[in-house]
Amino acid sequence: MLKLQHKIVLASGSPRRKELLSGLGLEFEVRLLPGIDESYPEGLTGEDIAMAISKKKADAYKDTMKPDELIITADTIVCLDGLVLGKPHDEIEAVSMLKTLRGRTHQVITGITLLTTKRKHSFATISHVTFAHLSDKEIDYYVTHYHPLDKAGAYGIQEWIGYVGVERIEGSYFNVMGLPVQRLYKELKQFTI
Repeated sequence: MLKLQHKIVLASGSPRRKELLSGLGLEFEVRLLPGIDESYPEGLTGEDIAMAISKKKADAYKDTMKPDELIITADTIVCLDGLVLGKPHDEIEAVSMLKTLRGRTHQVITGITLLTTKRKHSFATISHVTFAHLSDKEIDYYVTHYHPLDKAGAYGIQEWIGYVGVERIEGSYFNVMGLPVQRLYKELKQFTI
């Protein structure tokens, strides 16, 4: 088990990230700051977008942290042919996103930033997810019953759509859920040396 010198703070309201970080057996607290700007500069693509947002989130916590704390921030995006699919604004947009993803392979990218008062380190993990060709009826069912408005790309792989719609994953399953815990564990070991 990993022993850290710092108190870990997960700067995320995501119940999935909280659950996944708990799986590493680390003690941590959750801290949320409202209204963090998640925009990013034009011209960025893929992993640079996810890391830029995670860095911006980490910077928002700088003034609130104590010297013995290690802040973890994360941002997950879904990319298809260079198009970034964020969190849908409503169910109509969620349906549209899922229709765009069906029958195709897309990338799920999570950017993570580790921050202490003395050091900042960011990295990204990419997983490739192939969706089956879901019918309109299946997509409507998922959106109506699961309301995926808080999820990038309008889906949660751990929900019904992941069971019936995901044909293949190359990379970390947990990354697709929002936190690549194996990579995070490795990076935490290196970061704290």
